[in-house]
Amino acid sequence: MTSQLETVHVALSERSYDISIGAGILVDIDKYISEFDDVSHVVVISDSNVSELYAGTIFRLLSNEVSRANVREAYFLVVDAGEESKSVNWLSTLWQSLLEVGADRKTLIVAVGGGVIGDLAGFAAASYGRGIRFVQVPTTLLAQVDSSVGGKTGINLPNSKNMVGAFWQPLGVIIDTQTLRTLPAREFSAGLAEVIKYGVILDDEFFKLLEDNLESIMRRETDIMQQVIKRCCELKAYVVQEDERETTGLRAVLNYGHTFCHAIESVTGYGHYLHGEAVSIGMLCASRLAAAMGRIGHDVTDRQQRLLEKAGLPVAMPDLDHDALIAVMRNDKKAEHGKMRFVLPTKLGHVELVGDVDEQDVRNAMQPTA
Repeated sequence: MTSQLETVHVALSERSYDISIGAGILVDIDKYISEFDDVSHVVVISDSNVSELYAGTIFRLLSNEVSRANVREAYFLVVDAGEESKSVNWLSTLWQSLLEVGADRKTLIVAVGGGVIGDLAGFAAASYGRGIRFVQVPTTLLAQVDSSVGGKTGINLPNSKNMVGAFWQPLGVIIDTQTLRTLPAREFSAGLAEVIKYGVILDDEFFKLLEDNLESIMRRETDIMQQVIKRCCELKAYVVQEDERETTGLRAVLNYGHTFCHAIESVTGYGHYLHGEAVSIGMLCASRLAAAMGRIGHDVTDRQQRLLEKAGLPVAMPDLDHDALIAVMRNDKKAEHGKMRFVLPTKLGHVELVGDVDEQDVRNAMQPTA
């Protein structure tokens, strides 16, 4: 049964699109695809976990003789599940596969899965034939509230996360909240890190809503999940509309906690922590750094830590080589001339991009915590 459909519009001139949010809406994906003009091929790209849960069904809906999508050909490509697939090797494999199935400028890629698939398939769409169309169908909470919206696509280098990529907006985003029912508890909690982030950086009232409704959220109740996902998409859309390509500095606020996070992921090896788990630890490092600089009181960090812990997320900074972490952070995309910059809170609901940060304060913020 489908729920009431919610729509968030991302206004980007000729690149504008809608985010469709509802429970059970994937059964109508062929009707959704039929609204796009002149589609020759549909290529569904997913991973080895999601392919059997949802992507296979989507492929059958799009390739069936009675499909409303009205496309000539439909193909199904599967990559290995996991962060390791955001690589040059897998990107090259997708390029070759697209060539073999005869993909052209009228081809539509449908990315079905979490953030890895959205980033990888989106970058394949951005780069193949100098750009072909794609649609995001995120099936994890993290992808639904964050990575599927805004047009950032890319892959990792061995020592640098998301360093190679492109801004390439999708034609649309289809979020079926029922996909969260099959999401493992650890993955669901990882997505909540990005949800909580929005409250810290942009909306203190939303942060309070999360504090007051976390039990219902952890039970994945349909109404509260649809409300939470919609609000996150509204906040992300606002930022993207104002600073699509990170030229004004506003979009950098979305990277709260991510400078520490990406360093932790790199030093521990991609896949040791889920991205949201590293975001959780990174947000608290950033908050401690802000407190040490006198930008916030310790209560701001304490409220974040309590909510993150209740959401089932790690909050303890592991004992890692600080020199290695600093080296990664100096190569972060926000760095300038090798100098680290951090997104730091001034209060709940507001953050700023800050340079001229004392390295010892950064090291202190990364001290292992119990």
